[in-house]
Order: sequence, then structure tokens, then C-alpha cells
Amino acid sequence: MGLLKQRRRFGSGEGQGSSAVVLAGLPVLALILWLGLSPGGVDGTGSAPSTEGGAWSQFRGNPALTGISETNLPDSLKLLWTLEVGESIESSAAIVDDVVYVGSQSGDLLAVSLSSGEELWRYRAAEFGIGESSPCVGQGLVYIGDLDGVLHAVDVRTGKAVWTFATEGEIKSSPVLVGNRVLVGSYDSHLYALEADTGLLLWKVMTEGYVHSTPSVADGMAYISGCDEIFRAIRVKDGREMYQVPSIAYTGASPALAGDAAYFGTFSNQVVSVSMTEQKVLWRYESKESQFPFYSSAAVVGGRVVLGGRDRKVHCLEAATGESLWTFATRARVDSSPVAVGDRIYVGSNDGRFYVLDLKDGKKVWEFNAGAPLSASPAVAAGKIVIGSQDGQLFCFG
Repeated sequence: MGLLKQRRRFGSGEGQGSSAVVLAGLPVLALILWLGLSPGGVDGTGSAPSTEGGAWSQFRGNPALTGISETNLPDSLKLLWTLEVGESIESSAAIVDDVVYVGSQSGDLLAVSLSSGEELWRYRAAEFGIGESSPCVGQGLVYIGDLDGVLHAVDVRTGKAVWTFATEGEIKSSPVLVGNRVLVGSYDSHLYALEADTGLLLWKVMTEGYVHSTPSVADGMAYISGCDEIFRAIRVKDGREMYQVPSIAYTGASPALAGDAAYFGTFSNQVVSVSMTEQKVLWRYESKESQFPFYSSAAVVGGRVVLGGRDRKVHCLEAATGESLWTFATRARVDSSPVAVGDRIYVGSNDGRFYVLDLKDGKKVWEFNAGAPLSASPAVAAGKIVIGSQDGQLFCFG
């Protein structure tokens, strides 16, 4: 199982108590006392912004990881362009200001014109490649983690590194920008908060397992669903862990936040809803027909929770109760995380097909055969939708 693999960075001279930052090509020690730092623009409310139609700046579209876009897509999609990237794309794209950013297993971060599909620049990030970590764009920088365990901040105009930060394990978590803080998890069991413009370490929180999850953020709190079977709430401004809720399940998916609840699937073949105010599990859903893990992260829209399963199905649940509303069967497991646009769901499958489903009843509206597994998630902006495949093709539809 790819989730269980970990590469350690040996011989770096970096200890548990300090981390090395490379800023504009020069090493600097990130030994900064928290009391000397400004909050750096963290919104006191911490409210997650809605995903406007013109941008999709991070994994799942917004810090709450709900997978919803306000853009308009045509009733019938057509393929606008395809770009050969070189190697497998498991990273989900970000789209800002008519530019698509995406990572690949080749170790490259690419910037591509959304309008034409032309490659604008290519930044070499990693020897071991970029896995599932997806770009986050803000403040003139694009952030992405790699399988060497390094978080990169790259200038959006030039494709040149501004700073890098080395952790002690793979980074499959996607970075999230909150004010002047960038949050990211690592397979060294830590969640990190770094100063977004310099890469200086602000705080790190140790867990009891890999931090594969992308943190979701709301009301000044970051939430991670852990490989240590614990759902954690961590205060963004200072890294203080506020509470834990045992999920009793190994978790690879990231939590989606809506109202009072967080929603995520587990490797114990369940989907879980956790109350963030009552700090307890509200319900657990388990398919009566099959016992397979849920690796896909959920879209939460209109009182419904939609996610893919390794039982080859897309599942739609009632958000309040966990009751199954419908399922849609594909021909292979669904690790891609669905996106909701209006009354439709967009999702890839490892059967090589990109599906459009009706949110109300799960009926198929449209499909496209990409010819290779689609485990990355769609990104939506400016009337277009982009997804990468495991044979290195980047597709844009509109």
C-alpha cells in the first residue's frame, strides 16, 4: 500500500528540535521563539473562504476542503487540450489567474496556461518525485511538498525557488495557506506551520503516526484525520492541540468541514462524521454490500456527503444521518476526490474514466475515457475543469 511507504532523510544533520530552511538559496536556522512572532495575518475568525469561480487555489478548492466550486460549467463538456507531462500525475491541480499548477512523479512542478495548455515553466523539485501533495497558491508563491520530504515555495512568475523547508519524512499532505502561515503534514508524524513568505518554522505538532491528511481549517482551527486513528483539532496561531476524538480507524482521507461537522472516510471501511462542538463521533456509515476502504476525500454540498470508495463506487450520504442516498458503480476503485459544481458531481476512477453524475440521484450524465487511471482529483475554475492521469496526461475540459 503506497500510503504505508516512508522515505527518511538521513545525513541531513537536522535534529528533532530544529529544522533547516533554505531561503533564496542560503541556509538559515529556523530557531525562532513563538512569543516574538506576530500572528502574521491569521484571520481571528479563521472562516474558510468560498471557492470563487475564477480560482481553485488549493486541494479541494478551499481551506474547509469541501470540494465545491461556484464556477459555471457547460452541460456537455468537451476536451479543450491535453498536455503530456512525462510521468504519473497523482497531484491534484491548482488554478489561479489563468494558470494551472500541478506536480508529477517526475519530481517536477509545472505551470501551464489554462487557456491554451502551453507549458509556461517547469521547476525541478525532487529526486523521488511529487506524489499526492497538491499545489497551494497565494501571495505570489506556489507551495508543494515532495517525496523527499521537502516543502517548496516557488515564485509564480519565474518558476524559481524562493525557499524550501526539509522535514524528516515524505510529504503527501497538501499545503494550506492561512493568512501568513502555510500548514502541511509530513510522514515524520508532524503537522508544521511555517511563515509563508520566508519558510521559517513557527510551530510543529507531533502525532502518533504519519500525517498524510491535508489539514482543513475553520474558525482559527486546523483539523487532521490521522493515520494514528485520532481526529485532532489544533489552534492555528500557536499550534496548541485543543482536543482529540478517537476515530478508531486508520485514515488516509482529509476531513471536509461543513457546519458543526467534519466528514472523512477510513481504512476500516467506514465514513465518519465528527461533531466539532460536542467533540464526538456523530455517526458511522458502512456499506452493507461490500467491505472496502474509503481513501477519497469527501465533497460536502447541499446536505450531502459524496466520496469514492475502493469498492469501485461513488457513495452519496445524508450529511445529518449518514444514511445512504445513492451509489454509482465504476469499473475500478475510486481514490479521486469528487468535486461539486451546481447539481453535478465530477470524479475520476482508476478505470480510466472521468465521470459526471447527477447530485440528486447519482445517474451518469457524461463520461470521458482517459485511457489510464485517474486517482488525482479535479480542479475547477473559469468555466474549465482539469484532471491528470497516471500515464502523465493533463486534461482540460470546458
